[in-house]
Amino acid sequence: MTATIDTGISAEDRGDVAEQLTRVLADAYAVYLKTHGYHWNVRGPEFFALHNLLEQQYRDQWEALDHIAERIRALGELAPQGYGTFANLTSIRDGDPEKDAPDMLRELMRDHETLIATMRAALEVADDDGDDVTVDLLTQRLGAHEKFAWMLRSTLGGR
Repeated sequence: MTATIDTGISAEDRGDVAEQLTRVLADAYAVYLKTHGYHWNVRGPEFFALHNLLEQQYRDQWEALDHIAERIRALGELAPQGYGTFANLTSIRDGDPEKDAPDMLRELMRDHETLIATMRAALEVADDDGDDVTVDLLTQRLGAHEKFAWMLRSTLGGR
């Protein structure tokens, strides 16, 4: 037996928003994995500070993944799962543990910017479709990823 969903958002609009959130989840998962991997593999004279910075970021990202996936489910769709599925949905590539610390940080900064663009596109669809809950979720995550990109940029000596 399938229960109907009546939240004031049409099934078509829920599907559109869930499709966008699926892309957000894939990009967010890719950034999480890379951040965690670089946390393990960063090295150099600023190891301790960078190791801790990346840990703060990946812990926040890990928790957020669950919120995004659960929002997809609340919209009546199945959340993607599996590395292959995520790899097919994201444009963010795996990290390279051989990179030096500045290159790792530059790459992560660009990846956050890619994720921010994906979130902004999803936010526009959610807003157009009247999905205030998803707008709120994405607004919160945008703030977090903009802050992460700023922290990485500042660590590299940029504005």
